[in-house]
Amino acid sequence: MASVTSLSATVQQHLASALSATLPEATGADPLLRRSDRADYQANGILALAKKAKANPRELATQVVDKVVTGDVIKDIEVSGPGFLNITITDKAITENLAARYADTDRLGVPYTENPGTTVIDYAQPNVAKEMHVGHLRSAVIGDSLVQLLEFTGETVVRRHHIGDWGTQFGMLIQYLDEHPHELDHKAAEVTGEEAMSNLDRLYKAARRLFDSDEEFKTRARRRVVDLQAGDPRTLAMWQKFVDESKIYFFSVFEKLDMEVRDPDIVGESGYNDMLEETCRLLEESGVAVRSEGALCVFFDDVKGPDGNPVPLIVQKSDGGYGYAATDLSAIRDRVVNLKASSLIYVVDARQSLHFKMVFETARRAGWLGGDVKAYQLAFGTVLGKDGKPFKTREGETVKLEDLLDEAVERATAVVREKAEKVGLTEQEIEENGRYVGIGAVKYADLSTSAVRDYKFDLDQMVSLNGDTSVYLQYAYARIKSILRKAGDARPVAHPELELAPAERALGLHLDQFGETLLDVAATYEPHKLAAYLYQLATHLTTFYDQCHVLSADNSQEVVENRLFLVDLTARTLHQGMALLGIRTPERL
Repeated sequence: MASVTSLSATVQQHLASALSATLPEATGADPLLRRSDRADYQANGILALAKKAKANPRELATQVVDKVVTGDVIKDIEVSGPGFLNITITDKAITENLAARYADTDRLGVPYTENPGTTVIDYAQPNVAKEMHVGHLRSAVIGDSLVQLLEFTGETVVRRHHIGDWGTQFGMLIQYLDEHPHELDHKAAEVTGEEAMSNLDRLYKAARRLFDSDEEFKTRARRRVVDLQAGDPRTLAMWQKFVDESKIYFFSVFEKLDMEVRDPDIVGESGYNDMLEETCRLLEESGVAVRSEGALCVFFDDVKGPDGNPVPLIVQKSDGGYGYAATDLSAIRDRVVNLKASSLIYVVDARQSLHFKMVFETARRAGWLGGDVKAYQLAFGTVLGKDGKPFKTREGETVKLEDLLDEAVERATAVVREKAEKVGLTEQEIEENGRYVGIGAVKYADLSTSAVRDYKFDLDQMVSLNGDTSVYLQYAYARIKSILRKAGDARPVAHPELELAPAERALGLHLDQFGETLLDVAATYEPHKLAAYLYQLATHLTTFYDQCHVLSADNSQEVVENRLFLVDLTARTLHQGMALLGIRTPERL
């Protein structure tokens, strides 16, 4: 079905036509239309245009009003203050526009983005042989939401999980396992993810202790790194065992997060090993990188250390080893040349911003970025405890992600159970909804915060029915579903001939902004804007419930049908919006 033009876009067109007719040099100017408390919309653009044309803004506004066509869409337009325009929409236009959205069951009238391309999203990057902790949460949750959003707007999305699966620690682990072969004497498929990681964690700690205390073992371990990089078959086979064990664990955590992570999308540091030498050669031959004290480096005028000396990006170390930069630059080459990406998004901790700034600039100098290809680091802040400090256990350890998710589900299940008898939930439904509410609470707390900001992890607040929480939104959806079940033979039907109450108008105008909001969120990579839209939608719904009874016996059949239509469209919008954030909406709660 064709997309639906929003009412604000239609009004914008009317104003633009009136502006250009009044002031020809204003053709193409933005009327600066926005929602307003004083009317349905307010346009503020005339003040700037009048200043530029050296005209009286109120007089210019009056002339524009005279040329605006009112009737089907615009009910009234008036000049306010020094030259603002207050615009009121007809009730008929609101209902008809929503009816067109309602008829589009798959997309609710949301248009596809113009000129879609191919975006590679690098997110959810755990490390092999190490447990995932709270620091891994944001990359996974934000990245997964971006995947859903961009795919929905028509972009071709390639997922990439750049896991840490290469380097010195693997020489240490492989050598230790070679000398202690019974440490991992089970088949990977026979253990749970948690058991697999517990085994690896124990192995890693034992290997680290020996590496730090035994110089001879350290020498043997470093020789193993050389064997690994050279592709020694036996060493590679043992390395693969670590990777496979870790993947069992990764998949179990991502399953708890209700995220789809596919094995072909996991392309770790090792996936670019064969490209490293060529990447360095290309950079050196082009002059982008130069040798400095034996290392291959890229220098930048604006990157200096505390002593004022340049701090380079080291692509290859003086001993011939490769750093993260070589891998990241090789990944860019692969994603641009082989995957034909037009956009690269890296959902990575803000503390790595300088590294990615230098990597992107190096890639631009080499000609791998630029023109039709852009790279962007979606930097995110830190998860804090209630005390405002980095989130730790009481013992000062980093919080394990799996433990955090389990506790969230446990708390949420208790909240669901409290209301279960009233709603008539079975034990299976209680447990299922507990998972949806708990994981949704964690995701929403993250996604409702601007990515660059730190946020406090407070489970008590996250699973609350009050305030800006996913539970509040999930409850709003379930409440609508309850009304629809109670409606009996009454069905949702739009009635454009009806006059709308103020709360109906407010709800309807907000529903009409869904498409514009999604396109803006996808263009700016800011899921928190979608979370804010959905929370406002649920708030409008609450006001609507208070002021407009849906199934009241005092209502005519047409009013009942129209209000059922409004709440059903609200439910569909909540459901679609929450799904794009990676959050499920239970039918009963």
